[in-house]
Amino acid sequence: MDWKEKTAIVIGASDGIGSAICKKLANLKMNLVITGRKKDALDSLAEDLQNAGARVLVMDGDITDSAFVKRLPKAAEEQFQSLDVLVNCAGIAQNQHFEDVTEDDYDRITNLNTRAPFFLCQAALPALRRSSCATIINITSVVAHKGYPYQSVYAASKHALMGFSKTLANEVYKENIRVHLISPGGVYTPMVALARPDLKPDMVSLFRKTLLKLPYST
Repeated sequence: MDWKEKTAIVIGASDGIGSAICKKLANLKMNLVITGRKKDALDSLAEDLQNAGARVLVMDGDITDSAFVKRLPKAAEEQFQSLDVLVNCAGIAQNQHFEDVTEDDYDRITNLNTRAPFFLCQAALPALRRSSCATIINITSVVAHKGYPYQSVYAASKHALMGFSKTLANEVYKENIRVHLISPGGVYTPMVALARPDLKPDMVSLFRKTLLKLPYST
């Protein structure tokens, strides 16, 4: 279908996969509401998106803040008169032994990776019901399907995201709201660079091949 002038909210747009998704949607001439915590990165991205022909609203903020979450769909409709697509792409990982995980680590990671997209979907549903092409895209990870060592909380959070996405899809498909789940493999994003400072971009493909050969439970 023609996505020109349709409106998308992209969570976690500052860099990595989220930024790449925004650039793809801008090429389709979509209106974009981009959000993240890095205001300078969002402003720079917005300039690139506008040069590609998109109309852009920058909303920097914390998506673990419920008040901010509730403002996003309203801002999209006020600025662009519709909300058609929600892309949940924000995420955080921490490379650590299972026994070293603290309650603060667990809460910080699951609040961003699971709780935030859960309530973003909930907040967006009223606006999406008014769209003729309502679509939710939740970005999980291959780690949600195949546990990697030292990624216990990240795996748990992304597995939970996968589970609630399946349930949501079954609840809203009769309302013509599509829910998609994408599970990328290893991508050398700033999040990965932070979680694994020992890795270099040219090591990622070798890293993935090695992980896939290890005897994980599925």
